[in-house]
Amino acid sequence: MSTAKDPDVPGKLDLDPVHWARATLDVLGKALQRLWGRDVMLYVGGVSFWIMLAVFPLLVIAVGLYGILVSPEQVASQAAALARMLPADARSLFQGELQRLAHAPHVAVSAQSLVALIIGAYASHRGYKALLAGLSFIHDEENQRGFVSFNVMALIVLVASLVLMGLVSVLFLGLRVAATAWGLKPLAGLSWLYSEWTWTSVCMLLAMSLIYRFAMSREPVAWRASIVGGLASAVLALVASWLCAIYVEQIAHLGATYGSVGTVVVFLIWLSWNVNALFFGGALATEMEIALHTRKIKPVLRRRKKAPAAG
Repeated sequence: MSTAKDPDVPGKLDLDPVHWARATLDVLGKALQRLWGRDVMLYVGGVSFWIMLAVFPLLVIAVGLYGILVSPEQVASQAAALARMLPADARSLFQGELQRLAHAPHVAVSAQSLVALIIGAYASHRGYKALLAGLSFIHDEENQRGFVSFNVMALIVLVASLVLMGLVSVLFLGLRVAATAWGLKPLAGLSWLYSEWTWTSVCMLLAMSLIYRFAMSREPVAWRASIVGGLASAVLALVASWLCAIYVEQIAHLGATYGSVGTVVVFLIWLSWNVNALFFGGALATEMEIALHTRKIKPVLRRRKKAPAAG
């Protein structure tokens, strides 16, 4: 029998494509069962609500900070590119707010930023607490963090995420501004380099991989499982954004049902689908870690069973 097809032989690489296909489908099936077989929707609703409450104050802060370096009009025009990831109805909501902030007096924007900082910080912290609680629930964490350590961890994740999003946003907007101002012709053919989808995907991949690795459990999750979970969440978030746009623009015309609040409903639907993508990444990372751990201990268990017989 070929050892290349035996996954239980230590030190041997399993190259059987059938086994890999079965193992992948098994992990994906268990991840879906872990996600859908629980009350995860409660956490999805909580995270979506707090994100919606935090996103507009954070938008005010971002415009105020970027307005120090460039004109608010430039910030609004460049940041409007990021809104293209949203469905049309929700996109108009963001673009309208960006235009309002761009034409508001600088003093008024600065004053709003102070108030927005308090509201945004509170809502963001609550949102990250809901996200970490949901991931811990999905991960079947037995050794739960205490009240203080849980709040501190949520605060650390919040600050780290804001720093990461700030750096990626500065790089993205700076590259677009530099390409326009200086005419970077060697990079003109790389359309993906200037795409908001590329930068958002990279940011989400890095952020969620680190969250799955260090924040989902007291014990760090395996790097391979964390990165695969982060990649899955980033890809699913992009697919969810695309499908949500098709759903609300071509299938369900929510404006006829919800009237003037239809844009808010569309934004909530988009949020919930993306939050589900984040939770699925956590479920996939958990199941992959279980699969990797089980594969490692099988040879050890077999040796332990054979040891008494040898004596």
